Parts: sequence; structure tokens; C-alpha cells
Amino acid sequence: MQTWYDWTPVFRMMLLGLLIAAGPLLWVWLRRRGAGTVQRLQALSVLTLFLTFDLVLFGAFTRLTDSGLGCPDWPGCYGAASPLGAHADIAAAQAAMPTGPVTFSKAWIEMIHRYLATAVGALILVMAVVSLIERRRDRTIPLLWPWLSLLWVCVQGAFGAWTVTMKLFPAIVTLHLLGGLTLLALLRVQAVRFGQADGLLRQALQMGPRWRPWLWALLGLVVLQVALGGWVSTNYAVLACRDFPTCQGQWWPPMDFARGFELWRPLGELRSGEALPFAALTAIHYTHRLMAYLVLAALLGMGWALRRAGLGRQARWLWALAAWQLVTGLSNVVLEWPLLAAVAHTGGAAALVVVLTGWLAVAHPQAARQGTVARPAGTPWQERRA
Repeated sequence: MQTWYDWTPVFRMMLLGLLIAAGPLLWVWLRRRGAGTVQRLQALSVLTLFLTFDLVLFGAFTRLTDSGLGCPDWPGCYGAASPLGAHADIAAAQAAMPTGPVTFSKAWIEMIHRYLATAVGALILVMAVVSLIERRRDRTIPLLWPWLSLLWVCVQGAFGAWTVTMKLFPAIVTLHLLGGLTLLALLRVQAVRFGQADGLLRQALQMGPRWRPWLWALLGLVVLQVALGGWVSTNYAVLACRDFPTCQGQWWPPMDFARGFELWRPLGELRSGEALPFAALTAIHYTHRLMAYLVLAALLGMGWALRRAGLGRQARWLWALAAWQLVTGLSNVVLEWPLLAAVAHTGGAAALVVVLTGWLAVAHPQAARQGTVARPAGTPWQERRA
């Protein structure tokens, strides 16, 4: 009887993910042999956050090396669990199109990205299950964030599959990028909550709840800018402007915003089937550049406010990340999109999301009840070091 779907590659990918995840799990267990469950979960959360950050960077590397279709099916590679098992199919595709989307190097890049993603998913599953089991014994163990992370990593996996099956559809690829940053944010909050449950953050100087509206506003600007940056990258619009501060030698070059931001369409085409005009690519690039000015001003302003409030360390973090994004963003334009600068630019955006999300978590009113230091009454702009 004919089967509806061959589940063999799925099970093999899951097994590979578990094998890769066994390394971080063993490392945490050995490093925290005498620690309690909460301490182990907190350590595993931090390690998973680090690995997810690496995964986001490797995802950017996969996209920027045009390896997103290195294996044109999902989750395996031509039905195999690795490019080794798909050697004949990859060789045939590479012989037909030597510079096409399917080559041996691109297939390995794509599959390594999937292996890492599966391992991260396995780690998140372990944390969710252990949290549920241990919650019966220790009521301080949070359940919401581990299970939200598990739910979201499943959603993110679906977007990863659609990225391949829908042939790098720009809207799907951009949402996949935003989903990766959302997973980073969830894991960052999870690490903070486990740390608070174990009392690890009680000695640290933290922000008060009155900073939250400003942090939310700044995070919103950053996320919007990341979405615009993802739209630039997925539409290959980085080189639409190769000079700075002007674009094509003009302060306001010819732009087609309506077609540039026609969201639901294939790569390089309009819904009508016409090729995406260059003026549309220019509009995509220039919108991201204009938004960058606003985000840069907001980061500098927030850093100045933090410094005046006696939070100099946090201010330096913001200023350093703002400088990083400025340098890497300019490098992408004037050096014509070098791979290192492009990946570093994605890393800076991810770091901003992690930093701002962590501050929002410790600035929550719950943090004050659990012993973290809250600031005196007054607006954030009037706070000073005690």
C-alpha cells in the first residue's frame, strides 16, 4: 500500500537533533552536579539562549550564501538525513546548474542549520518537560516561559519548512527571521525568571518598573527596523544604494514604494508576474536607511537617559550596540555587502533584542517583589544613582 508521507527523514532528523543536544545537556549536568533543579534549568536556559543566538547568525549565513534551497525539500535532503545520502541527486543538480541553488557546499550549510535548529528544539523540549515535572515539588519553578518557548519553536520550525517549500518567499523568510528573534526574547526572559526563582539576580543593580514604557517603545522601533532589514535582505535590495549618505548620487532617488512593499509575492516578482522594478528595490533600501536614523537617535537618547539615571553600564551597552550597527550597516553599503559585515549586522540586531528583553524582564514589578533593586519614584529621566 502506498504511504501518504515518508516519515523516515523526520525521525532521523529528530535523532540527530537529540544526539547534538546531548552535548549541552551533559555539560550542564557535569558543571552543576551539586546544584538544584532550578539552578540547572537556569544554566541550561542561558546555554540554550547562546546556542539560539548562534543559530540566528548561522541562519543569516545560510541566507546570505544563497544556501536556503541547498536542499530543496524538508526536513531531509532529497529524502535523506544528510547530503551524504543525497550525493547522486545533488551531483545531478550541480551538474545541471553549477552556480545554481543546489551544490554540495550549499546543501551542507542548509543541513547544518537544520541540525542546529533541531538540537535547540530538543533542549527547549527538555526544559519544558523538566519544569512541568519539578513544578509539583518546587512551586517557584516557572512554567509559562518554558512552554511558550516550546510552542514558539514549533511555530518557527513550520516557518523554516515554508521557507524551503515556498522557494524563499520574501514575506515568509522575513517572518522566519522575526520568529528567530522572538525565540531569543522568550529564552532571555526564561533565563531571567529561572535566575529570579533561584535568587541569582537579587544582588544585581536593576532597572525599576518605570523604565518599561521607554524600553517597550525602543524595542518596538528595533523590531520594526529588523523587519525592514529582513525585507531588504530577502529582496536583495542592499546594493540598490551603493553610496552614503546619498543614494545613487541623490538625496531622494526615484522610488516605487507601492511595489516595493507589496508583501505577498514571489521572490523578485510582483503578484502580476512582472519583474520587481529597480525603483521598488531602491524604496525598500532607502526606507530601511531612513528608519535607521530614527533608531540610532533613540538608542543614543536612551543611553543618555540611562547614564543620567546612574545606569552607566546599561548606557554603554546601548551605545556600543548602536555603534556596532552603524559600522556594520555602512560597511554593507560602501563595501558592497561583504558576508562578514552582513552577518555581523544581523548579530547586532539580535543582541539588541536580547539586551532590551532582558532589561524589560528585570524591570517588571515582579522583580521588585523577588528582591531586585527598584528605583525611587519619578520618571526614568529623573532617576539618579542612590
